[in-house]
Amino acid sequence: MQISLTFRNTEAEDWLKEHVNKRLLRLKKYFDKPIEGKVILSVEKFRNVAEINLLAKGLNLNGKEEAKDMIVAIDNVIDKIERQLKKHKEKIRNRKENAIKSETVTMNELSSESYQEDEDQPKIVEAREVVLKPMSIDDAIMQLEESRNRFVVYRDSSSEKMNVIYRSDDGNYGLIEVKS
Repeated sequence: MQISLTFRNTEAEDWLKEHVNKRLLRLKKYFDKPIEGKVILSVEKFRNVAEINLLAKGLNLNGKEEAKDMIVAIDNVIDKIERQLKKHKEKIRNRKENAIKSETVTMNELSSESYQEDEDQPKIVEAREVVLKPMSIDDAIMQLEESRNRFVVYRDSSSEKMNVIYRSDDGNYGLIEVKS
């Protein structure tokens, strides 16, 4: 982890540098690739501002916090960055799980012994088991864009109701909300 510290309107103190380095090393467990960090600590009148920019391959995290004490500002901004990292890792994990689930879609073959097949009537050729995950509309659209599916069934995180978002032929999205 390569960290550059910048002090604005204040003097660079060794104990402050050590505190920033110690706290940033906690974030190293979330990265498997080398990262570059830029930390800007500034004093503006009576406010202490800590700003952190972390750059990794394909990931850019930014955080800024103000407090009366510089240590509090540093701790708060690092906690904010850590929450962003956890959220990013969870999204990656969910994408991998969804990709695995879509590859292993259960196909139920209907046997001709239990059902009489009529040539004129439609028949079920595929059955899917869907786990309703709570997510927002934005998350559902993001999942729809990442997959090749035409629709996503999910549970709305704010209303706890089942919704279906689908991609129409003109490229727009449609939303079906279930009222019960």
